[in-house]
Amino acid sequence: MQISVLDWVIVIAYLVFALIVGLYYSRRAGQNIDEFFVSGRRLPWWLAGTSMVATTFAADTPLAVTGLVANHGIAGNWLWWNMALSGLLTAFLFARLWRRAEVLTDVEFTEIRYSGKPAAFLRAFRAIYLAVPVNCIIMGWVTLAMAKIMDITLGIEKWVAVVICLGVTLAYSALSGLWGVVITDFFQFILAIFGTWALAIFALKGVGGIHGLKEKLASEYGSSSEILSFFPDMGSPWMPVSTFLVYLAVQWWAAWYPGAEPGGGGYIAQRMFSAKNEKHALFSTLWFNIAHYCLRPWPWILVALVSMAVYPDLADKESGYIQVMVDYLPVGFRGLLLAAFAAAFMSTISTQLNWGTSYLINDFYRRFINTKADHKHYVFVSRLSTLLILGIAAIFTYYLETVAGAWKFLLALGAGTGSVYILRWYWWRINAWSEISAMVASFTVATILQFSFGLNNDNPIDFVKIMLITVGISSFVWLITTLLTPAEPDKVLVQFYKKVRPGGRLWKPIAQKNPEIPITDRVGRDLVNWLLGAVLIYTLLFGVGKIIFGEWVKGLIFLGMAIFAGFMIFSDLKKREWTTFSE
Repeated sequence: MQISVLDWVIVIAYLVFALIVGLYYSRRAGQNIDEFFVSGRRLPWWLAGTSMVATTFAADTPLAVTGLVANHGIAGNWLWWNMALSGLLTAFLFARLWRRAEVLTDVEFTEIRYSGKPAAFLRAFRAIYLAVPVNCIIMGWVTLAMAKIMDITLGIEKWVAVVICLGVTLAYSALSGLWGVVITDFFQFILAIFGTWALAIFALKGVGGIHGLKEKLASEYGSSSEILSFFPDMGSPWMPVSTFLVYLAVQWWAAWYPGAEPGGGGYIAQRMFSAKNEKHALFSTLWFNIAHYCLRPWPWILVALVSMAVYPDLADKESGYIQVMVDYLPVGFRGLLLAAFAAAFMSTISTQLNWGTSYLINDFYRRFINTKADHKHYVFVSRLSTLLILGIAAIFTYYLETVAGAWKFLLALGAGTGSVYILRWYWWRINAWSEISAMVASFTVATILQFSFGLNNDNPIDFVKIMLITVGISSFVWLITTLLTPAEPDKVLVQFYKKVRPGGRLWKPIAQKNPEIPITDRVGRDLVNWLLGAVLIYTLLFGVGKIIFGEWVKGLIFLGMAIFAGFMIFSDLKKREWTTFSE
């Protein structure tokens, strides 16, 4: 792809901007680890939520979506569309609880919910496990996608450009902590949205608009209806119905996945900890889900469909997105989209670095190695750990082959743990051994199925088998373990209940012993909002899609349903009493 001087100016200007932000916020972030990891708990909802969205839009995302659409049609996106149900559960049931917990990381939560050596072991193990292998797999697939983009578009050694982006990202994330991350995230999100829509418009124009796209798809594949369907048909060669049902009925609550953790967690929880108060925590998570599932998917999907129509025999389906960039973008917009991809890449990497480092420092180093150092020391070690994690991630990148395959691998490993992460908030009987046994069982079963029995998580039918077997066995294991091991001490449970006030009937034994503790949440009402949220997300998503494909009547009906659901949700939230706590 020919890159003009204007294109290079746009890309370099963005990189310089990111460095300036890092330098500007470095002094504030250096004050203490609360500033470095949770921005002093002063983020407004719109900034925290937009940062979540920007983080989930990495360089890998459009490529992975292109691979899903090319192999399974639009319905293939249910691999991640189903996670809206988990995200909305976090928004309405867990966001306020996370903010009340006032922890620095979701791993620290372990030792306010549980006690003793099992809790300490779980905290240390999860800190290392999430900070290194899981975190570095994520950064590895994001870097792999960016390497593909740079290799095809710039025609230079792919790792040279990636190293430049990594260097700038390391600089501003290590200097400025979460402050620099969220501020750059805000501008990265705007740039990425504008760039991807520009590509979609130019790509559609190049194939004769929506009508021309449908004709080309029909010519190449016999019919365009199944490819363009939002739901799989019975016997569809594009998306098996069994796979779709597992996505919709099991995966969203049963599987742990970064950015869509059942019950909240990871960098999503980090943003909730950083919010001004619990109201801002809820609205930030709700905004994240609306933007993530409704504003962003369609430009990716449209470019994926164009790549299918124009390059039907492309061996690497994911690279079809990049090839469309090469062939259809005019001068100036090439630099804009490259800057947008650099922004998306850097947004995710900076968050993963800050998030992973928070585990290593707060939940391992400060908790178990050096417990009495001052704040300056912990900030200094945090910056060194940022560099260490980035180096390990580079090694992981070398061994990854496909982005979508890595997505599914992590989903399979986390299958069966989700129910524990949800119920630990609402059932007093859950203990540290419940989580430990769920993690061990899920990892063991998924690994055996894939490496000993030869099941391939990239095959839709095999993925169903891996998911159902892993969820079934791990759920049985953690439930039996819970019932056979002692409950947490009353003192620990009462302290947790007083601090977080989760509500719900499954805390009844503790609530009866402490009638003076006010119950501020009504789980039933939250579940109604969750259902309304699902209507809002999916009708808005489908309404936009129908209008894009020229089905105006259906599209407007869907949008009307979305408006009604949104009105009902916000009417209820306006009546809520928002509790206060120390800040």
